[in-house]
Formats: sequence, C-alpha cells, structure tokens
Amino acid sequence: MTVRRVALLTAGGFAPCLSSAVGGLIERYNEISPEVEIIAYQNGYHGLLTGTKVVVDDEARKHAGILHRFGGSPIGNSRVKLTNAKNLVERGLVQEGENPLAVAAEQLRADGVDVLHTIGGDDTNTTAADLAQYLEENGYHLTVVGLPKTIDNDIVPIRQSLGAWTAAEQASEFAQNIIGEHRVSPRMLIVHEVMGRHCGWLTAAAARSYRAWLDTQEWVPSIGLSRERWDIHAVFLPEAKIDIEGEARRLRGVMDELGNVNIFLSEGAGVPEIVAELEARGEEVERDPFGHVKLDTINPGAWFAKQFAEKIGAEKVMVQKSGYFSRSARANVEDLRLIKSMVDLGVECALRGESGVIGHDEEDGDRLKAVPFPRIAGGKAFDISQEWFRELMADIGQPVEAAVPAAH
Repeated sequence: MTVRRVALLTAGGFAPCLSSAVGGLIERYNEISPEVEIIAYQNGYHGLLTGTKVVVDDEARKHAGILHRFGGSPIGNSRVKLTNAKNLVERGLVQEGENPLAVAAEQLRADGVDVLHTIGGDDTNTTAADLAQYLEENGYHLTVVGLPKTIDNDIVPIRQSLGAWTAAEQASEFAQNIIGEHRVSPRMLIVHEVMGRHCGWLTAAAARSYRAWLDTQEWVPSIGLSRERWDIHAVFLPEAKIDIEGEARRLRGVMDELGNVNIFLSEGAGVPEIVAELEARGEEVERDPFGHVKLDTINPGAWFAKQFAEKIGAEKVMVQKSGYFSRSARANVEDLRLIKSMVDLGVECALRGESGVIGHDEEDGDRLKAVPFPRIAGGKAFDISQEWFRELMADIGQPVEAAVPAAH
C-alpha cells in the first residue's frame, strides 16, 4: 500500500498522553517514512466537519519531541458525536438534512487522506471505523489506526489505555495536598472525587498510589502527625455495593477516634441513585451529546458528603475534584514507554494498510496488536476481585461486595 498523506485527530476528554502520542506519531513517520505528508485536524471531529486543519511542516517535524513535555493536546479536542445529527445541526457543524458521516468522509476524501490516526476512547475510534466503512462503500479506501486514550482504563479488550497510569499518579499527588486539610477543623470530612463515569479503575489505582506514598513517609504521632489521620478511610466505586448506613457506622468510629475521615470517591459511584432522587423530585437531569449524564451538574461528591456528614458527626466538609488536574498532566515515564510501543506499531500497521485500535489484547494473551474495530467497546468494569485491591480494602477495614456482575 502506498501512503502519501496521513491525518491525526485527538478527541473526547483530555488524558496525559495526547500531546506525547501526537509527537510520537510524527517522530515515527520521520524515522521510517519521512516522505509521508502529515496533517492534523483541529479540535477532533469538529475540525474534520469544518475542514479546519494544519499541515505538520518541517519545523513541527523537527521539534516533535518537545510535545512529550506537555499535557493537553496541541491539536485540540472536542466532544462531537457524528451520529447525533440534531446536535450537530444545532451547533452549526452540519446543515439540516446532511449526514454528518458523509460530510466527514467527504472531507477526508477531499484532503487526500490515506491513513487516519485517531487518539481517543471507544466512541472516537468506533466513529473512525464508521467513516472508513462509509468511504469503502463509496469507492475510497481509508486505513484507520486508533490509539486507546482514556484515564478510566475502560476500553474492551485493551489491557491498559494511554494516560491512565499518569492520571492515577496525579490524582495521588493532588490528594497529598488536599488531605493535609484534615486538621483545619475538628471532625473534618474530606471527599476526594476522582473521574470515572462507569469504571472505578482510576479511583482504585489513585488510592493505591497514594497509599504507596504514605509508605515512604516518616511520622511523628506524639504531636499529631500520624499515618492513620492521613490514610484513606473509604473507597467507593461503581462496581462495588455501597452500604451507606453500614459505612456511616464504621466511619463514625473512625471520626470519633481520629477526628477526621478521608474518602476516595469515583464520580460514577451511586449515580443511578442520585439520578433517581433528582427525577423523583421532578428535576431534569442534563445529558451530553452521547447521552451521558453531565456529572458536574449532579455533583456526586457533594451528594455523598451530604449523606455522610450528619451520620458521622462532621463539623466541616470539603469536597475536592482531581479530574482536570490529573487528565491535563504530561505523561509519566510508564506512559511514555507505553505510548512509544503503541505508536511504533501503529505506524507500522498504517503503512501496511492494517486498521484497528492498537493495544494489548486481553482476549489474546495480552498481545500488542491492532485490535479489529468491531471488538472495541467502552464501559469495561474494574475487577474488584483483584488481589491488590482486596488487600487495599482490607487494610482500610472496608468490606467489599460487588454491586453487579462484572460486565465485559
């Protein structure tokens, strides 16, 4: 297959891998196929629909390595669902009666794109596959190679998505400052709300990283600087049953003994209950173009804080969200290694015309490969039966019971 022009596109929410993945793709093409032209659509599918793009020129190719030093995305993101025509018409991205997939596909055809590299979650990558199928049916072959981006680490069947390790590390660093607030008032309740709509992996991994940091510290209990006060006292995930009354009794004992309680909360934990409560009151629950509940409008952290504050006798309550702090960070060493391996294979697949999402396939012995698009899905549940998580929960004294059978 002859590849003359490739296009890059980042979409969805940020993760600590986007800038580095863009830089890595440019570097790899420079190394093995420098004659290939590279363009980048601005702000994801928004730029593809409007034809807004930049050419990766000689200067950008020469300095692509600088992108590894930054978070965010140099080419911009957006939340655009190409199958939600009504929303796109309202936003002025397509005209009434137009098929957004056709508009996007025709832009790719007009730009002479042979390979589209998408860096995003399951929606981003499966949408790209839909574009490729549309073009194929209309006599234009497009190779699509996706890179799996999500801090939730919830893409089926990908073992580890790009940016998730860094996000967990950053959520831990955020907590290292926030939990210092536990002595600002007697009987203090701190809720650290972590991103994770359907999957609790990030919250669990952040808790593990934070407690590993605690292991490296020295303490002076006689003056009040104790590990017990700085520790995590509860972790709530979407995959685990939440017994508010039982946990309130347990945490009341922690509050009585230590004078503070620290909770790590996945933002997706308890959402069905919150939505049901709001709708029962006749309130409208806002949703995004993908149909997801807008979590910032229902405020899970505040809801949980309200449930526990009175029951555990908290005098002061603080809810802090680490999401944007974590997801906009630059990639750490672990993620840089993972990005490098996936980018290298992604370019190789692109040059030989093999489409798919690059990742370690959990259903094929964790082999790094281009996973076919029909097998890609979102919403992979975190497995709360894993030994490391069970040990963590046992250490903090919190019972663990699955809310529903793990979905795959």
